[in-house]
Amino acid sequence: MAGDGRGRRRLPLSLRRDAVAWERQRPTWRDARPALIAGALKRAQARPSGNWYVVGASRDVGGDRPLGRTVAGQEVVVWRDTGGRVVAGPGVCPHLGAPLRDSPVRCGTLVCHWHGLSLDGGPFAGWEPFPAYDDGVLVWVRLDAVGGEEPLDAPVVPRRPVPARALSAVYAGVGVCEPEDVVANRLDPWHGAWFHPYSFVDLTVADAPDGSDGPAAADEDAFAVDVSFKVAGRLVVPVRAVFTAPEPRTVVMHITEGEGVGSVVETHATPLGPDASGRPRTAVIEAVVAASDRRGFALARAAAPLLRPLVRAASGRLWRDDLAYAERRWALRSTGRFPGA
Repeated sequence: MAGDGRGRRRLPLSLRRDAVAWERQRPTWRDARPALIAGALKRAQARPSGNWYVVGASRDVGGDRPLGRTVAGQEVVVWRDTGGRVVAGPGVCPHLGAPLRDSPVRCGTLVCHWHGLSLDGGPFAGWEPFPAYDDGVLVWVRLDAVGGEEPLDAPVVPRRPVPARALSAVYAGVGVCEPEDVVANRLDPWHGAWFHPYSFVDLTVADAPDGSDGPAAADEDAFAVDVSFKVAGRLVVPVRAVFTAPEPRTVVMHITEGEGVGSVVETHATPLGPDASGRPRTAVIEAVVAASDRRGFALARAAAPLLRPLVRAASGRLWRDDLAYAERRWALRSTGRFPGA
């Protein structure tokens, strides 16, 4: 391992002297017990979400255009008022049903592009706002009729680095599956070096939940993973990452040792609704919030507009595979062929 940051190397890179071929690495299928993963998933699903759903990146909600998304079949539109505050509500115009996601924002007011009905975020003509929350990286809406839980005043936002000292990027993708399939993928760290050899090597799960069905606090119900991120050739960055599920549709990876201690990768699964064939669709909205106490990291923050597309591309490459995993899991579950079902 790379250490805890108190005695780190001048450079975060390590050179793998004894690289192991993909087919010769230690099999992990015995450790990745279906019952253990299912138990972690069940406990995550039992934690409260307060009916909050991630709809997109804070950056995607600008001053002149709204952000529109369908959440569990409910059209939602989000925009900013004149003070920059996020407001949200149904995405269907109460007049004649225009899609409000296609309407402009003028001086903090959403103006329907069909007939000019104006919405300032307050109740009007049968249109009722939804509670909205901007955590500085992601935007959430609370849909009590969809979630059916006891509402919370704010979403369960994971612990993150101080925003002024961090670099953040948000990736979004869509798969034919349900949120639980996305969460189950993230609660299976054992697949990393086998399924993503272009990114991960030398992966060892150092600690995992005991597989019990009883309730457990999210920060205690964790997977600790020692893994090296590939840079080029045999150059790697070794870290310890801890995975937790603070609510039913979120899995968070915290870097606890090695380069970038305190950095997080948040994976949020938002149900969208069925496709034309009636199959469920889920949005994966993943936020990378990176931090480092190295002096050069200030340059990375300054170059954030250039780096964000690269971070999103790296997330997208991983999620092309992981959505295939989640979609396969849903396809087997939906036909009663999932192992152990």
